[in-house]
Amino acid sequence: MRAEVIESQAAGWRVQCYDEVGSTNDLAREAGAAGAEWLAIFAESQTAGRGQRSNRWVTPKGRDLMFSIVLRPHEPLEFWPRFTTLAALAVCKGIEAMLPLKPEIKWPNDIYLGSRKVCGLLAETSLSATGSFLVLGIGLNVNATTFAPELEDSAISLLKALPPTLREIDRESLAAAVLVELRQAFALCEHDYAAALAEVRERSLLIGKTIRARVNESVVHGRVLDLNHEGHLVLQLADGSVTHLSSAAEVRW
Repeated sequence: MRAEVIESQAAGWRVQCYDEVGSTNDLAREAGAAGAEWLAIFAESQTAGRGQRSNRWVTPKGRDLMFSIVLRPHEPLEFWPRFTTLAALAVCKGIEAMLPLKPEIKWPNDIYLGSRKVCGLLAETSLSATGSFLVLGIGLNVNATTFAPELEDSAISLLKALPPTLREIDRESLAAAVLVELRQAFALCEHDYAAALAEVRERSLLIGKTIRARVNESVVHGRVLDLNHEGHLVLQLADGSVTHLSSAAEVRW
């Protein structure tokens, strides 16, 4: 397996591009353990890609964007969940910079166009001899035109959301736009997270909706009122009480 390594000074990332890998998150975790940071690993195809809840992430070769990034945040560990929220915002802004689309963020780590998922994010924290680091995997449906039968009604690509006269989206330009936005968004983690959250709220898919969330072994029902100062979901339950969710294994509305 051979990688082409491209240095991207403008965006501040070191980029590796592979034809086929098992999982970009696995490669990123190995690189992080060796001390890497500000590294983005792209693959045209994954044989063992995974999404949330260990689900397999399958996309057609050479059609979408599948990549993982390695970060070594200086912020305290309790702030690290912010990076998933910031990454979702950055992906939305990267899409908006290139295309006439309005993606929305489905808390905690999905991006939707209308009622269909276009992007998923998977965060993994690791500790090695070189210190703690964060790996963020991002799978963005770009030019896919078909999906597995079980996903036909729930998944969409950027291309399918655009007029049929457009034949293909320039993935390299889109990747560059997202990397620029990621670098800028992560700078807001500690000092201007409130401003970033204001932009996240504008793109929230769930605020105002009644949802069903699976938290550990329990199921919680309620109406989403807001995101709090940490980006946690503010949920009003049926009895009128209010609770905050910092994470959930599954959210439906």
